[in-house]
Amino acid sequence: MPAHALDIVLPCYNPIPNWAQNLVNNVNSLRQRLPATELHVYLVNDGSSKGVTDEDLVFLRKNIAFLNYIHYTQNEGKGHALREGVLQTKHEYCIYTDIDFPYTEESFMRVYEALRNKEADIVVGIRDEEYYASVPPTRVKISKTLRFFAKKMLSLPVNDTQAGLKGFNRKGRATFLKTTIDRYLFDLEFLFEANKQKNLRIKGLKVTLRPGIVFSKMNSKILLEEGYSFGKIFMKRFF
Repeated sequence: MPAHALDIVLPCYNPIPNWAQNLVNNVNSLRQRLPATELHVYLVNDGSSKGVTDEDLVFLRKNIAFLNYIHYTQNEGKGHALREGVLQTKHEYCIYTDIDFPYTEESFMRVYEALRNKEADIVVGIRDEEYYASVPPTRVKISKTLRFFAKKMLSLPVNDTQAGLKGFNRKGRATFLKTTIDRYLFDLEFLFEANKQKNLRIKGLKVTLRPGIVFSKMNSKILLEEGYSFGKIFMKRFF
């Protein structure tokens, strides 16, 4: 019987071909690194209109021992999907990332080890400079602008809030489930709310992007929505 258990929450929306095999490969690799830890995977299908087939699900259930599949028909956004998954988690530690595991396995392990060693209640991935050489210029500008505002306007203990690799214990989980933003800036809202609670310890750790990861472009509609979301978070400083 494994001595520990880790919940891994993965949002899924219109995944690229071969995603199911890649997911199994990543989970199996982590199992080899963590033989004494049960890995409970919570896969949240956020209203995908393509890419997720019955064959994919049969394959995943056959090859991932503790798979929890959550799905709904309407696309609601990454923040919503993660809350749906985190709500169903049961163990002391939880890590969420993207379905393609965009950060190196060593990065994932550092986050888990920091939680296991009780170094913090919330562990936040902080992207290194190599990350910005791998993403579209628009994403670079958005990311660096958010980092500036997180530090200067919101006074957060970490200035990189948007890396897709974070972990928390039960105390951090309770705060995460209080977030309300459905799309990209849910991470910023999470850390803003956590920082207001003096009993929560937040730790930032450098994480490294895997080679070959491709990021999609953000359209103008998303940028407008996220600008509104940032305004909502900023105004919470005064209430």
